[in-house]
Formats: sequence, structure tokens, C-alpha cells
Amino acid sequence: MKTGHSRSHYIFNPLRRRAWPCLLGALGILASGDALAGIAQWSSTNFQLLYGDNYQSIFFNEDTGKLDSVDDVRSVITVEHVNGWKYGDNFMFFDITNADRTTETTTNYYGEISPRLSFGKMTGANLNKGLLNDVLITTTAEIGEGFRSNLYGLAVDLNLPGFAFFQFNYYVRNDVEFMGGPAPNDTGSQITLVWLVPFDIGTTLWAFEGFVDYAYDVDPGEDNIIAGPRLLMDVGELFGEKGAVQAGVEYQIWRNKFSIDGIDEDVVQAMVKFIF
Repeated sequence: MKTGHSRSHYIFNPLRRRAWPCLLGALGILASGDALAGIAQWSSTNFQLLYGDNYQSIFFNEDTGKLDSVDDVRSVITVEHVNGWKYGDNFMFFDITNADRTTETTTNYYGEISPRLSFGKMTGANLNKGLLNDVLITTTAEIGEGFRSNLYGLAVDLNLPGFAFFQFNYYVRNDVEFMGGPAPNDTGSQITLVWLVPFDIGTTLWAFEGFVDYAYDVDPGEDNIIAGPRLLMDVGELFGEKGAVQAGVEYQIWRNKFSIDGIDEDVVQAMVKFIF
């Protein structure tokens, strides 16, 4: 799941010193990506800029005595890395939201680290047959301000026509921290889909990619679903730098945000992705 947030050049502003751990975390992902590239069979790192409105900022409504939300405009910086190695693959990202704001309370962070181990690679068996590409042990650590969760389960990668990849991940979900306090000692479930479909329109190159997270049987709170489909054009190819820069839109859909009943989010975001 994504949220996001931080910045560097406020080094002399005491209100923004908390931005430094966030920035260092993002740089750490890049550094670890470079280190992992040395042992990885393949790797890719990208830097994303997003901007949109109609985000839902959550607050406690004293009139109703319940959590409520208000529309908000946000900018998001994302550092993302993925690689494949001898026994599996790793995916990680780090979001910094509202890095351009001037107060401490409007800038925060969120990140996920998702290593997976391939049964096919570990055993040497050829599982890539028909629709099945591989079966994997899948894990994720979600880390944000006031939120921390550990997920573990099984994944199936599928060979679908037209898809560069399609992942189906099933997790047991253990929320360790929720809304800034300890979460109940209970577990829920989550299904995560991830995909990439490259295609051409005339002489231009495009990609339809994204994810869907469906968390259910969660405690506290309601079942929730968040999705982030993206439509991106390879604008770098127009200037002789194929695959270097993509631009387009991401549509973020969140139902029962943070498992809070009735807090829904629909955000169309402009997006630019720089790929290294």
C-alpha cells in the first residue's frame, strides 16, 4: 500500500530536521540497489514525481466524535528499485509526500520492502509451463509514520498474453503498529496483484502497469482496497533515449482508507518516471 513523504535543503530549519531520516532512507534504497546490482541477474531503479488533488487527509472530528477526512493536494517523490537474483527477486520503494511544504506536520514518509524466494530457482525445477511461470515465498515489510506491518505468504507468477509479467501474491497480514499505537495481536489477509503490459500506439511506446491490494479480515477496522493503475508513455524514446523517461497518469483508488469505514479516495495524478 502506498502513502508517502520529506526533503533535503531545509538543513538549517529546525522544523524540518525530521526530513533528513526520510531522505537518507531514499538514498539508502538507491545505495542498496547499486550494491544488489553486483549480485543480481538484473536490476532497475527509477525516480518518480507525482502530483494530484482530492487526497483524503484524516482527522478526528470533535463534532461527530469520529474520524473524518478533508480533500488535500499532495506531491509525491518515489524512489523504486527491483532486481532478480539467483534464488528470487526483491522489490522496494520509498515515498516522500509533500516535500515542498514548509511545516513539519505536512511532510511524511512511507516505504515497503518485498523480497520473494522462487521455488523454481531454489529447487532447479522448471515450473514455467503453460500459464504458470513460477511459485514463490513472498514477504513484505510496510513502514510508515504511525503504521507498520509484516506480511508473508505465497505468490504465483503467471504467463498471460500481452503481459510482461503478472503476479498474484497472497499474504497473512500482521499489523504491528496502527494509527500511531500498538495494533491488536491479530492477523488478517491480503491479496496483491502486480502487472505490466507494454504496447505501441503508432510509433510511440506505452506501458499499462499497476497494482491492487485487497486487505481483509483486518483488526481494527474495515476491509480495504487500494489500486494504482498507470498509463505511461516512453517520452525518452522521442529524444533518442528509449526507456529513460516515462510520463503519464496514475489513478489512485482507495476504499476504506487505512481500514476506516467510509473514507474513500479517488486521485488522478500526473506522473513522470526517470529510469536508471
